[in-house]
Amino acid sequence: MIDLYTWTTPNGRKVSIALEELGLPYTAHAVDISKDEQFKPEFLKVSPNNRIPAIVDRDNNMSLMESGAILIYLADKSGQFLPRDPAARYQTLQWLMFQMGGVGPMFGQLGFFHKFAGKDYRDKRPRERYVAESKRLLGVLDSRLAGRTWIMGDAYTIADMAILPWVRNLIGFYEAGELVGIRDFPQVTRALDGFLARPAVVRGVAIPSAA
Repeated sequence: MIDLYTWTTPNGRKVSIALEELGLPYTAHAVDISKDEQFKPEFLKVSPNNRIPAIVDRDNNMSLMESGAILIYLADKSGQFLPRDPAARYQTLQWLMFQMGGVGPMFGQLGFFHKFAGKDYRDKRPRERYVAESKRLLGVLDSRLAGRTWIMGDAYTIADMAILPWVRNLIGFYEAGELVGIRDFPQVTRALDGFLARPAVVRGVAIPSAA
């Protein structure tokens, strides 16, 4: 049994989706970051960086924070969604790092400047910077998906589970689809549609139930 500590963010969605896809038994615990629950001492024991998601695997009494590390761990634990061939494995991991180092931070900043407090800044240059970088990243992703069903081709992997929740958030919760010209990236939207149609993804995006 795995304990998942999570909330309704793209990073939280990554892990709930992965657990549903993998079919691993788990219990979800909501950590409401709007109420600063991530700073509670009991959560900090699991996630010292006070960020969701985090897991505790009761099989070996090991806790992990950082969504990318959790996805790799779960894929290795189950033997699914991360190729064993070394070349394909590292190519998958490079796209996981693409999300963690680029897509997540840039889309998140765009959301701040477009939807939240940043939209009131008089200086619009920060927003435009993140718009431009988000478009660039979407272009990279669109090119990668051309002629491929998923990021790694026919094989659906943890790279898809990491990246596509952020695309969903960008055009859904952040309401920035028109801003970034999402229609200019048809391969991305096609992959997103396929992703959101997966039964495990439907279940995973409903975790925790406070969504």
